[in-house]
This record gives sequence, C-alpha cells and structure tokens, in this order.
Amino acid sequence: MAETEEREATSAVQSPVPKEQRDLPPSDDGAGIEGMPAESSMYEAEKDFLSEIYGREQSEPGDLGPYRLLEQLSQYHQRASPALSSAALSPQSMSPTPRMERRHSLDPKSAAELGSGPRSAKFRILPMHALHSFLEAASSTPTSRVRDLYANTMEEYRIRTELAKDLGVEPQHAMDALWATQQTYTARNQGAVRQQIIHHLEHTVACSRFDMTPKNTMTAAALSLRDRLIEYLNDSNVYFTAMSAKRAYYMSIEFLIGRSFSNAVNNMRLESEFRGVLAELGTRMEEIVQLEHDAGLGNGGLGRLAACYLDSMATLNYPVWGYGIRYKYGMFRQEIINKRQREFPDFWLAEGTPWEIERNDVLYAVGFYGVVERTDTGGVDKYKWHAAQTVCAKAYDTPVPGYDTTTCLNLRLWSSQPSEEFDLVSFNKGDYASAIASRQEAEAITSVLYPDDSTHAGLELRLKQQYFFSSASLQDILARFVQEGHAFDDLPDFVAIQLNDTHPTISVVELIRLLVDVHGMPFEAALSISRRVFFFTNHTVLPEALERWPVSLMAALLPRHMQLIYDINWEFLESIRADHDEDFLRAVSIIGEHPEKHVRMANLAIVMSGAVNGVAELHTSILKSRTFKQFHELYPEKFCNKTNGITSRRWLKVANPQLSALITKKLGTDAWVKDLSVLRQLEEFADERGFQQEWMAVKRLNKDRLAAHIQRLTGIEVCPQALFDVHVKRIHEYKRQLLNILSVIYRYIILKRMSPEQRENVVPRCTIFGGKSAAAYARAKLIINLINVVASVVNEDKETRCWLTVVFLPDYNVSLAEIIIPATDMSQHISTTGTEASGTSNMKFVLNSALILGTLDGATIEINEESDGHGVITFGISTEAEVEEIRAGYAQGEQEENCVELDSVLAEIADGLFRDEGQFQPIVDELSGRNDYYLIYRDFEDYLRGQQRVDSLYRDQVKWASEAIRLTASVAKFSSDRAATEYADMWGISAFPLPTSLCEEENRLVMDMDPE
Repeated sequence: MAETEEREATSAVQSPVPKEQRDLPPSDDGAGIEGMPAESSMYEAEKDFLSEIYGREQSEPGDLGPYRLLEQLSQYHQRASPALSSAALSPQSMSPTPRMERRHSLDPKSAAELGSGPRSAKFRILPMHALHSFLEAASSTPTSRVRDLYANTMEEYRIRTELAKDLGVEPQHAMDALWATQQTYTARNQGAVRQQIIHHLEHTVACSRFDMTPKNTMTAAALSLRDRLIEYLNDSNVYFTAMSAKRAYYMSIEFLIGRSFSNAVNNMRLESEFRGVLAELGTRMEEIVQLEHDAGLGNGGLGRLAACYLDSMATLNYPVWGYGIRYKYGMFRQEIINKRQREFPDFWLAEGTPWEIERNDVLYAVGFYGVVERTDTGGVDKYKWHAAQTVCAKAYDTPVPGYDTTTCLNLRLWSSQPSEEFDLVSFNKGDYASAIASRQEAEAITSVLYPDDSTHAGLELRLKQQYFFSSASLQDILARFVQEGHAFDDLPDFVAIQLNDTHPTISVVELIRLLVDVHGMPFEAALSISRRVFFFTNHTVLPEALERWPVSLMAALLPRHMQLIYDINWEFLESIRADHDEDFLRAVSIIGEHPEKHVRMANLAIVMSGAVNGVAELHTSILKSRTFKQFHELYPEKFCNKTNGITSRRWLKVANPQLSALITKKLGTDAWVKDLSVLRQLEEFADERGFQQEWMAVKRLNKDRLAAHIQRLTGIEVCPQALFDVHVKRIHEYKRQLLNILSVIYRYIILKRMSPEQRENVVPRCTIFGGKSAAAYARAKLIINLINVVASVVNEDKETRCWLTVVFLPDYNVSLAEIIIPATDMSQHISTTGTEASGTSNMKFVLNSALILGTLDGATIEINEESDGHGVITFGISTEAEVEEIRAGYAQGEQEENCVELDSVLAEIADGLFRDEGQFQPIVDELSGRNDYYLIYRDFEDYLRGQQRVDSLYRDQVKWASEAIRLTASVAKFSSDRAATEYADMWGISAFPLPTSLCEEENRLVMDMDPE
C-alpha cells in the first residue's frame, strides 16, 4: 500500500510525457514506431495500470470512464516505452487540438483531415493497436467495473465506426467530421438575429407571439447574445491551450459587472442589428436594458476595477480567467426608511440570469474543521487533513467579451452546495430542521457579500467564504494545468495568480497544501513555486482594512493551513534573522501577538508573492515609506505601482452615447474606444465656441435624464439648470461625506440669511449623494441619516429650494452610476490626504466631462498632473506627512484655531435646526472636542473656498466648457487597457488574438489553427 501511495505521489508531480517529447507529431497508427514494445510488455503495463487504478477507485468516485481511463493509461504506456507514449498516446494525440475546424467552410472529410479533436470528447479516438491492447487487458481482469468499461468502450467504438461510415471518413476522424458541421460562427446580420431571438422566445422561454412580454423578449435577446459569446469563449480557451499560453487568474472577492446586455451588444458590435429586431418586436432596446438586474457580485471600487480589467484583458486578447463568488443575495439592497439606511436581501437571481452557464460537471470538495494526521514515511513526515465538514463548490461561468475581437474570457463564480443533499433519517423522525440543516449551512457561505463580522459567527463565515472560493479556484487551476500535461515544476511558466487585495490571500497556503499533501511535492519546492506564481495588489493604507484573523479561529476552521502558516513564517524569519533585530522581525512576522495572536494576511501575501503593487503613485509611495516600510527594505524590487484604470467602452461609449457620438464626429474616428490617447486631439477644439455649445448641450440632455430619474425614484424635483454637484461612493468616514453635508448646511444657513435680491446672484446647486454603508458601521449609517434629515428640511424650504436641493439616491450601483456620471457637472473626491488608495470614480467622471473638487489624494493627484490643472480644483492639506504631523499634535493636546463657519454649523445642529432628537450630538461633540482624526475641522474653511471657486467658474459657462473639454482630453493614462498591459507584463503573459475577426464574413475560411 505504501509503495502504491509513493508511486501515486511520484506520478502526480511528473509530466506524463518528457518535455523533449511533447512536441512530437501524433500518429494514427502504432505500427512502425521505433522502440515499440512487445505485445507482452504492453499487456503487463496495462495490467499494472488496471490493478492500481482500481486500488484507488474510492478516492476518485465518479471520475472514471472510458476516456478518463485511457488518459491515465497513457502514463503507463510511457513507462513501458517512451517512444510509444509520445507518438501514439501522448497528451498531444489524446487532447483536443484547436477546435477551429468549425470555423472553416469545409466538407466533413476535409475538416477531418485537419486532425482537430472533437469538442465533446476529451481525446481523439486511439490508434487501433493501443485500443486493442487496452481492451485485451481490460477483458482479462475479473473486476465487474472493468468489464463494464470494456463493454462501454466497445460500444463507443461501434458507434464511431457507424458514424464514420455515414460521413465517409475513417473511424478515427468520425467525431472531427461530425463537429465540422459547426464550421461557421452564428451569423451576425439582422435576419439571423431575428431568427435566433424568435427561436429562443418559443423554444427556451416557451412563449408565443400572443403572450410575449418585454421581459420574455429581453431574456430571448440575451440568450441569442450568449449563444455567440459561447462560441467565442470556447474557441478562445481552445486556442489558448493549443498555443501553450501562460494564463493569468484574477482572484477577487468582488466583480461589479452591473448589467451585461448593453455591454455585450456594444463589444460585439451588434447594436444596430439588435435595435432593429427589438423594434420589429415592438420594443426599444433602452426599455429592454432596464429590465435586467444588476449582478449582485460587488459593492464598490474593488469590484468595478476587477470588471474593467476583465473587459480590457479580453479586448487586448490576453489569456486570463476571473475567479469570484456567486453571491445569492449580493451585499444588500439599500432602502432609506425614516431617513435611515435599511438593508434588505438583493434577490438579483430571483428570475435567473441568462448570462451564466451552469457547470454541473465542475464540482470541487472544500473542507473545514477536523484534524490533521501525521505519518512518518521513510523518515519524511506526511500530513493528511481529515475535514469534519465538507461542502461542494459548483462553477457558474459568465462570458466576458472583448471589444471588436472574437476573444472572450471566462468569469468563473463559485456557489456553495451541501455534500449531502438531504438527511432522510432526520426527516422521517420528524426533525425537519435537521433534515435540511446541512444545505442551509453550506449555502450560507455564498449567500451574502461581506457578512457582518461583528460577531464570532460572522467572522468565521467571512473566513469560510474566503477559503471556499480560494480552494475551489486553486483546485480548478491545477486541474486545468494537469489536464494540459505540464509538470508541477513548470507551474510558474504557465500560471500567474493575481490576488486582488487580501481577501484571496489564503490561496497561497492552499496551493502549498495541495502541492505538498495531495501531490507529494517537498515543502521547500512548493514554497519556491508559490512565490513565483502569486502577485499581490494592495488597495488600502487603512490599518483596519489590512485583514487579520485570530489564530484560534484559523486553527479551528483550517487546522492544516494554520500549521503551514507557522512553517512559512518560520522559514521566512529564519532567512532574515541574522541581519535584523527582534523589533524588525516582530514588524514583518506573519503572526502578530497583540492584542491576541493573529495572522496578518497582508504580510503573508507580501512574503509569498513575486510582486506587490499599489494602485496610484501616492499610494505606492505610502506603502513603501509607511505601511510596509520594513518589507520594502527587505524586498525593494518587489514593490511597484500600477495606477488604476477604467474601460472607455463601458464608461463612455455605453454610458454616454451622445457624448461618444459627438467625440467621434469631431475627431473623425472612433479609435479612441480602444486608445484613449486619441482624445488628446480634443484640446485643439476646447475653445471653439460651436463645439463648446454642442458639448454643453449633451451635458444638458444627460442632466434632464437624471432629473427625471430622481423625480421617479425619490419624488424630489430638481432643476436641470442648477449645478449638479455629485458625491457618490461607499460611505466611510475617510471619504468625508460628513465634510460635504456640513458644507451644505453652511450654504443653507447663508441662503436663509440672504435677501431675495442677494439670492439672485447665487449659483443654484443640486447636491447629490449616493452610496452604501457597511451594515455594522454605525458612524457611516449616522452620516447617511444626517444627509437625509438635512435633505428633508432643505427641500421643503420654499425660500431656498430654487437655489439648493439635496438628494440621496438609494441603492447606488453600476446602472445608477451610468445615469448619474454623464449628468454630473462637478464631482467630489475629498478623502483625507493619504487615506484613498486610488479611486476610479474620479476617472469615470473626468471621462464624462465632470470637473473635480478634491484633495491631493489617490489618483486625483495624477489626474491633476495629466490635465495641467485644467478642471481640477484642489483644497486642503497637500501631503500625507503633514497629516501625520497634525495628528501627532492632536495626540499631544494641540488644538486648531476656531473655524467660525463650522462652529456655526455645529451650533445649529445642536440647537435642533434639523428636528433631530439628539442623534447627531456625537458628531457635534466629536468635532467640537477636536477629536478629528479625518481632519474635517482643519480642512473646512479651505473646502468652502474651493466651493466658491466652483461657483465662480460655473458662472462663466464658456470657461467651464473649455475646462471640461481639456479635462476629458487628458484622461488617456487612466485607461484600464494601459493598466492591463502593465499587469500582463508583470505576470509574463502574452496576447493571443484569435485569427478570426468580427468584421469577417461568417463563412470566411480562416487560417489553419494547428499550433504546429
């Protein structure tokens, strides 16, 4: 038994075929190959194989069929004769070569001659010699399951033979010829679109022309798009495999993709065709788009960044996969009730989604709790984790199309399911709750994004969630790697894994566990490989956002991983101990000691990653000089900057079609869609009066649309002539929505003191807020409460409401952003200097010609530099060092000079101007007592001066238009295409554009896809 286990471990870490033999051409016949073994040698090798495979049958339940068996058989043939294995049974001869014959206008026989493998089967039909040899060995084995396999394989061969006869080809080419019937892409003309939508209406949605609804039409139209996306997705993956491409895997706890219909139609260049067919069916595309739910897969900038990067990677033809979680209820649906945030489940999947592909065949077991068994095998310690709870991870795939390319990437999301569906014994005893308890406990893991971690149960669920998605993703990555026939030593040559913040960091430990415990690799080798596979993006400098897990929790939930974390930490500290003192070692240790022992996930990610990047120049500088100062001293070469970016396809072409059309008309090209540097040409038209008028007319159209939406959503009437002042993002103290609403109160106080004649000189202002607070974040929820209370008072005041309106738009998401951002005149990005890593909403507003009022923080600094100050109004403390100096002074008892303006605001709140019952007194006390960590008191006066500059500029609409145009023209640096290229360079991956184009005729003969 030990010998068998040792053999399994050995075979698992070696490639089935030596590297020097992998490129040998396949053969259709085993005869005449030099080095062919005698029949008896083959027979013995296959008997050896059969006895072993059935000895471990229980460890791979349900994973053994004729083709799976034949795949493993090739490893034994290779032992008997490398020449036979490489020529007749190598992965190259058994695995599918590119399935591109379906894109050729060839008859079945010609298509078969291309030698391409079938889509539905994993392998080509085997050479007759090898097949006969296997069947002979199988038939002589007295195991009933072997006899079944023998019979199944013979039946498979009989079917193939009959199929070949019908198609007029040899048996080994039968499946190739069958799939050659799929030799063209689905047609792109309006007639084909019409036919496919009608087909899905009747055969998928199951409705007739008499009971067709707009929702039915949306589903059918989305499914017809998905049909095309699946073709591109399959061909992309086959092509990447055929080209032996190194793949990158982007792991993120969030993917804020929003709605998919308009994005897919745009990227596939099918808008006019679908618009025409939908009109024929009696509806408008704009109406159809509104029927789709936003995917509940994220909350803020982290998830939207991930979505932008997948769009860019697809557009640039990089071989990349996204991995995340399929949340059943999203984060939550926000409602404002009694002027307070209330959280409700986001049932975004209630009606299903036409975009995802349910993969019932992609399931992985993920364990929790239990014990670790250690055994001594020949002087080497072996460990086996016996999990006490096991759940299943089931894959759901969402195609991500690139723009103007047939490359389509995959976003694979995991859903948790019970390993045991139903406890019938408990049910029959009347214990109905226990009968379904395992299902409820398993499904809870992927129910909600960011479960409340204020309790131990919530904290444990968060860690469960992160490990669940990390383990499933790593198992899937390794399964694909093994299937392609690579050796684990070569893993860094074919796999790069990007950790999007600390949430997936447990993946580092999981990979080592899989390599060491499952595949038998030595710990030191696994450590070395992991450090060359992983890359880490940090998204924050806030200490509370750098995840830490109590050792007690980690050890209970993931006992083997806690052991490995100790081993990793020991190896790391020992490697640097000789050159550093104990204080330094304590600072960089993966294990923290106070207030309780905890695992520092950011430290783990840095130690185990090949590169660490910040997301803006200031942010990266802070990481090097403060947050991870000691690590930068250890590994200066690891740290780099990758300033965030956004996709112009989603945030201008789709979100603002009128401005897109105007830009294209003026520049005479739409090349800017894939190259934002083209927008620089707008600068020469910035002072052209006619163009300015067209530019501002587009802004007015978008403001009219937003005003109508606000009326429908909240009942508040706003004036489109007013300056639309927008502050939409996650509600957090460091983002300083409090600073904004306090200035609104001050503006209201001043307006109340003015005479009607004085008010005529005031710039009308509509201040719009949006964003969610974490459910357990009491102070952020109090700020939302204050905004809504102020809005109710200000909007009801007949004296001032023509000059000041306040709106809080609930449940801010991607679709709402696509309405708000194009309509914005001025957007606020006013975080305390040194707290915002980058931000991407500032880039979206700039792309849509909104000026910025902001601090010199995050990417706003770089926007200001790129625009030479055009359209960016800054205020407040300018450096992070100055912020630290002020905070140090506060700690020593120093106080700011009185700010008369803010003091008057605080006094009005305390005196009950907003009819509160004391709920806002903590805010008054905190600021009055100068307990002002985020420097609202310090910055308030300068912030008001910035607001005055905004008013002054808005009065001069010619100057305003010029600044807006120049600002939009400067946005090239902030393209996600630029960022994606930088990440690809870091990962060491190359672009592999498919040799097909959206512009080609669907029956065009494309180049031979054989990678040779």
